[in-house]
Amino acid sequence: MTPPTYNPDILIIGAGLAGLSAANDLQRAGFKVLVVDKGRGLGGRLASRRIGGATFDHGAQFMTTRQPRFVEQVNQWVDAGVAEPWYSSVPGQPNSHVRYRGVPTMTAIAKYMAQDIDILRTTAVTAIAHADNGWIATLDNGATVSSGSMIITSPAPQTIELLATGNTQLPDDKCARLNRIVYESCIAVMAILDSPSNLPSPGALMLEDGPIAWISDNQQKGISILPAITIHGSGAFSAKYFDDDRNLVAEKLIAAAKPYVGANVLEFQTHGWRYSKPLVMDAHSCMLASEHTSLPPLIFAGDAFAGPRVEGAVLSGWAAAEALINC
Repeated sequence: MTPPTYNPDILIIGAGLAGLSAANDLQRAGFKVLVVDKGRGLGGRLASRRIGGATFDHGAQFMTTRQPRFVEQVNQWVDAGVAEPWYSSVPGQPNSHVRYRGVPTMTAIAKYMAQDIDILRTTAVTAIAHADNGWIATLDNGATVSSGSMIITSPAPQTIELLATGNTQLPDDKCARLNRIVYESCIAVMAILDSPSNLPSPGALMLEDGPIAWISDNQQKGISILPAITIHGSGAFSAKYFDDDRNLVAEKLIAAAKPYVGANVLEFQTHGWRYSKPLVMDAHSCMLASEHTSLPPLIFAGDAFAGPRVEGAVLSGWAAAEALINC
């Protein structure tokens, strides 16, 4: 059987928040959009997992709001029942921006955003090539996508690799902008406990020094029936041990968390976020890579362009959609 060919107006690579935000704006503007993502889930680093009877947010833990349109967007998510306030202060620290969590988990937000979008999951784009009238993307299942325009929301190193598959040449200044982007990695540990943790309310602990950057009590957060914690290794720790045996690395983090958690770990799993958050970002909300070239419309977006937060990813997606509409 011949693999199918998809013919959207716009192909978006990546079903994280930047890709989904762009897709919603573009679809409302009348474009036919297709989103392709190599993962099983939606939302990128808005990720959750079940282990037995425990549930974990193991990627982005919360979101804050600053920009007016994003404030309005989060209020819509709250009204829809897929987000709610979590906390605005922790013991010993002054009140700050309200932290919102997904309901029941962070991935609920992505699922809500994706409900009217055509998405191919567990499908990787293996090559892209430009033609006179658009882009041709080859998928790992043998199918192809022919589109007039393309938005790529993958981390910059993966974007650079994808461009090389079709010998897509960008101007030197655009290449330099991509190559300047630097990411921090993060090793996440999801651990089921034998009793509730000792973390004080609201069950969130951010550490400045040592191997741990963050500990979250998923039971206190309201997403897990069983006592369960998420531990995020610090950037330095995660970079040092990212390619080591994950069980041994997890045991190091669990031991370091013991004084804060108190309870014993019954079972654990790990996940490695190689591109956890950008440390060096681009100065713009997105990149119109095809500008001043003969290439069909091509835009790069993601939290490396608008800030290393949930809000930044959404703002970048909106900026990408606006740039494409105005091409």
